[in-house]
Amino acid sequence: MVPRLQEAYQSKIREELAKQLEIKNPMAIPKLTKIVINMGVGSAIADKKNLELAYNALTELAGQKPVQTLARKSIAGFKLREGMAIGCKVTLRRQRMYEFLDRLVAIVLPRVRDFRGVSRKAFDGNGNYSLSLTEQLVFPELNPDKYTKPQGMNITICTTAETNDAGRLLLEMFGMPFRAAKQPVA
Repeated sequence: MVPRLQEAYQSKIREELAKQLEIKNPMAIPKLTKIVINMGVGSAIADKKNLELAYNALTELAGQKPVQTLARKSIAGFKLREGMAIGCKVTLRRQRMYEFLDRLVAIVLPRVRDFRGVSRKAFDGNGNYSLSLTEQLVFPELNPDKYTKPQGMNITICTTAETNDAGRLLLEMFGMPFRAAKQPVA
């Protein structure tokens, strides 16, 4: 079964993007390549159970097993040793990527408290977008009884767009709820 957003991209979004960006080569039309979800668990230094909970939550969210991230250097002030597990991350591609983006845009972001849209400026200069969530419990698939400790995450959406404007246009067509652009005062 083809995910809803993937089908929409192939049937409507590609054509509309090519028209608006005036791209003649079909291979140059911006597309999504991957979505990376990262959870840094600083409290894992003191209690390994926090890292296990984050690992399990990320497994449920992504539908695949995450990879543990290790500390690159030792920092005595934080009681951190090089090589200690301090987080986890997962990279989604193809169908899982489209399904996750669909859930993020349609279900999760509207559930965020006091949500007024995501920032229009969180692009890296090459069309890739990053956002962070302070609470993992905005995802409905997570059981609030099991995950009592609030844990945030960073989500990076990687595209083939060469400019921020092309990346923003692509994500807007996928339904990403950006804040309204500020109008200049006349």
